[in-house]
Amino acid sequence: MAPADRFDPNFTDAVINGIGPNATPRNRQVMGALIRHLHDFAREVELTIDEWMAGVHFVNAVGQIYGDSKKTRNEAHRVSDILGLESLVDEIAHKIVADGEIDPTSSSILGPFWSPNAPFRELGDVIFQDGVPPKGQVTKMHGVIRDITTGKPIPGAVFDIWQASANGKYDFQDPENQTPNNLRGKFRANEKGEYTLYCLHPTAYSLPTDGPAWALLQIMDRHPMRPAHIHIMVTHPEYQGCTTQLYPDTDPWLTSDTVFAVKPDLVVNFKPITDDPKATLELEYNVNLAPKGYKGKL
Repeated sequence: MAPADRFDPNFTDAVINGIGPNATPRNRQVMGALIRHLHDFAREVELTIDEWMAGVHFVNAVGQIYGDSKKTRNEAHRVSDILGLESLVDEIAHKIVADGEIDPTSSSILGPFWSPNAPFRELGDVIFQDGVPPKGQVTKMHGVIRDITTGKPIPGAVFDIWQASANGKYDFQDPENQTPNNLRGKFRANEKGEYTLYCLHPTAYSLPTDGPAWALLQIMDRHPMRPAHIHIMVTHPEYQGCTTQLYPDTDPWLTSDTVFAVKPDLVVNFKPITDDPKATLELEYNVNLAPKGYKGKL
């Protein structure tokens, strides 16, 4: 008589039960669930040995490119992005539905290009320290950072901004044309919670097409394009910080962002400006932060 189960029904439990007694409860929960889902996946698709080995080589390639690039090419982060994992984890960690009239600004993925070394700049400064690049459109960006529970401004909040240049590359990807910390800067909001700076209208760009992440995109018949965006990270010791991205409403890649990071309230309008000799465009964007400990509607 044939067995009821084609595969050993006790195998996955045996692997999970192999987790030792000194594992923390959280590590036991996470690794147990990972093992169970991984085994269920392999059984569902009946993963072949060749496919499993291709996955092993893929993981090795992700690590190799990170080492070969002296830790500047984070393909593991990029793979998480194109599979939608970072966007999902970001939503789990930061989604708040306000119980008042003002919702907190939506978060979005950090991405692999943030740097802790961005310099503080004075309000009203430019972040394009290497000058305006060819095809660059200077934008006056300004707004107010406020408390969602009171509507009042948050003086002293730090507005951290970074973006790719007009050629679609960030500073450390482009040492021939950009110095370190070009198109990066931190600004401290004034007593009215206001920030003002000059940046560039962002440019859409392709993820690299010479590494493991690109190979994965090709397997799934997907393009490597990210819509134009500006990264911001807004923090204050008494508030839950917000890391997000802002997207021009004219960008053709908004509905098919290869890392699934676009949200409706992050799509913005860049308007022509004529009364500022430093800029041709203007972007007003207000940021709403929740106090630490605020839960909103559960």
